[in-house]
Amino acid sequence: MTVITEQFNSKLQPKGGGKRLVKKIIFPLVIILIMLFCLAPVMWQLLTSFKENQDISAVPNVYFPGRITLSHYLDLFNNRHFWRYILNSAFISIISTVVSLTIGAPAAYALARLRPWGGNIILALVLIVTLFPGILLFLGLLEIIQGLRLGNNYLALIIPYTAINLPLTILVLRSFFQQLPKDLEDSAKMDGYNTVQMLLQILLPLTLPALVTTGIITFIFAWNEFIFALTFITREDMKTIPVAAAQLGSTSAFEIPYGSIAAATVLGTFPLVLLVLLFQQKIVQGLTAGAVKG
Repeated sequence: MTVITEQFNSKLQPKGGGKRLVKKIIFPLVIILIMLFCLAPVMWQLLTSFKENQDISAVPNVYFPGRITLSHYLDLFNNRHFWRYILNSAFISIISTVVSLTIGAPAAYALARLRPWGGNIILALVLIVTLFPGILLFLGLLEIIQGLRLGNNYLALIIPYTAINLPLTILVLRSFFQQLPKDLEDSAKMDGYNTVQMLLQILLPLTLPALVTTGIITFIFAWNEFIFALTFITREDMKTIPVAAAQLGSTSAFEIPYGSIAAATVLGTFPLVLLVLLFQQKIVQGLTAGAVKG
């Protein structure tokens, strides 16, 4: 009877061949399908940017260009001064990122270590602001920009971007400062470091992954933001890449320049991809450093 029971149970257990099939074939296939689904819009834009106009408007669709052209990219730089839009986006994004980190790092350290009076209330307010949708601030910011006469001024974008990203910067950096050993700060004070010197020379280098991760998140938000940039900046030579790319379709009443729009999309996305690839190791460290305590 025992032998029969063991044989019956062995038939119910999955065989090693089935596990190997899932591990070597089905699982990689599922990953490839998910990647294709996620990357299909990106690949479509990339291929469209190299197609000639005849292939773009062809019916049925031409998925892979038989004739490759760079005319759409050349048109952006020769006729539309796209370099100016790139420089505008880079300047606004870099300045807002630097200001967010410059203000956010000391504020995060103060909340984590110095524990000021009302620190819990401040932290709760920061958390509420982080959860608040930025688009709901639009009308209030518009009144402020008009009242301060900051229209068509880079500050009209730098200040709101910094204000929106600052709460997230404080929350992320605060968690990293809390992970640092308190003995390190005590030793630095015994060696004669004041608070500012200790923060700049000892603590910030240790939190470099957090600074890089937070800075990239801030930079990406400022680079991709559209509504504020569309409303607060109307001068052609001060527009950012998202606004310039969106308005390419309104340049002609008879034809939509799909090729130029695709080329602008690729150029607007490429710096972000390059930035993430360059700092991917720091990003992974920044995202996982707080996962394990001790």
